[in-house]
Order: sequence, then C-alpha cells, then structure tokens
Amino acid sequence: QVQLVESGGGLVQAGGSLRPSCAASGFIARNNEMGWYRQAPGKQRELVATINTEGSTNYADSVKGRFTISRDNAENTVSLQMNSLNPEDTAVYYCNFRPFVGLGFGMNHWGKGTLVTVSS
Repeated sequence: QVQLVESGGGLVQAGGSLRPSCAASGFIARNNEMGWYRQAPGKQRELVATINTEGSTNYADSVKGRFTISRDNAENTVSLQMNSLNPEDTAVYYCNFRPFVGLGFGMNHWGKGTLVTVSS
C-alpha cells in the first residue's frame, strides 16, 4: 500500500503562485508515475500534470506554460509549481501515484487532497 500526503495549498490572488507538494510512503515501486489531478466544484476530476521516474512529463493544455511538475525520486516527493494562477484554477488538488506494471499501470493511489483557492 502507498500513502500520499499533500501540503501547500491555500488562498492566493489571481496572478499569484503556489507550490503544493506530496510525499509518498509505503511500498514504492521503483518505476512509477506521480502526478496531480484536480476537481473543481460540480466538475469531474481532471488531470493537471504527471511525471514518471525517468522525468517524462505530461500537462493539461490549460496549465501548459504556467505549471511545472517536478519530483525527487530519492525522497519520493512530487511538487507542482503553479504560476499565473487564475480563478479557474480553484479546485481541490489530489496527488496520484501509480506503479508501472508490465506495459501498463498498476493500482491508482490518491491523497486526500489540498484546496487551492484563487481570488479575483
């Protein structure tokens, strides 16, 4: 089992920045993907950004050029530098971990989420 603990959400004005982080503990597969998803009120959870153990990244179009995901494989942490925030970025941000298994992915693990609120 993998436990994920997020930190670093909060309230910020439009145009500001935040940097939530997530720490993973437990059984951490050597090859894995970590990432951030978000869910705004009344909307489905959506991908924000992912990064694998080799450093390959993937971003939602809506955050490209504004958000940067990074990880520390030795510490099993992932961070999301969020710049130029706007009210549409307001959501609960969830950390995600999934191991690579064969040619695909194993079980998804989720954190409890951290709230990001951007005021206009």
